Amino acid sequence: MDGTRHAIRPGWVSLVPPGAEVRYRYRGRSEHLYVHLRLGSAGTPRSIPGVQHAGPDLALLTVQLQQALAAWPNTPARAAAEVWAALWRVSQHAPPRERSTRAVHPAVAAAAALIEARPGQPLTVPEIAAAAGVSHNHLTRLFRAATGDTVVGYIRTRRMERARHFLQSTTLSVPAVAASVGIPDLQAFNMACRRTLGAPPRAIRAARPVSPHPTAETGGNLFASCGDQAVHLDPSLRTDGHADCTAGRAPAQA
Repeated sequence: MDGTRHAIRPGWVSLVPPGAEVRYRYRGRSEHLYVHLRLGSAGTPRSIPGVQHAGPDLALLTVQLQQALAAWPNTPARAAAEVWAALWRVSQHAPPRERSTRAVHPAVAAAAALIEARPGQPLTVPEIAAAAGVSHNHLTRLFRAATGDTVVGYIRTRRMERARHFLQSTTLSVPAVAASVGIPDLQAFNMACRRTLGAPPRAIRAARPVSPHPTAETGGNLFASCGDQAVHLDPSLRTDGHADCTAGRAPAQA
């Protein structure tokens, strides 16, 4: 990346600055998910490592980018929102020195991945525990130890974070956003937004940053290394939530 060598292995994620020259050298086949994007100039700057290990966030990032790819043909606004959510996750990812050295239990990672994969569908703790291969009570203990929250609380928080992203980063209607996070009843969704996000849906949407349409010079790339096939999503994201995208699959070069 601009003359600096980085080793990219399974589980690593990178953010490539606009205008940077990047060359990849593959040793055999490699699956990776990557996004080309354009961003506006609004917002608070945040320093992020160019290349870092995704740790327990890898499964969630993979799900988000795969959902973006799946959503693009019919709902490009949702694809853009999924990419925004992935970017937020990367921006909030703590570097190794700030994280606990204790590994995340596989059951917690599996449970979190299931929660991310089914954002708008009903989920029960026993169902999640069964999918993770542990008992209801054991998952509850593991989850609180790892996240400081209950499973139900984590589901609520993640879905409302998703709702905030959709409200501020897409043009999806409020009913569509509500349905996408599993709360199709608008009164219940309004109450959930007030309780968790501190404001009703329309106020959250009105508070999103306003910026001019970006130019190509504000572009960048998000790249996650996963396994044996390349998945390409090419959205030109704008801060008003619109996106111009192309998507497809191609094998990685050896």
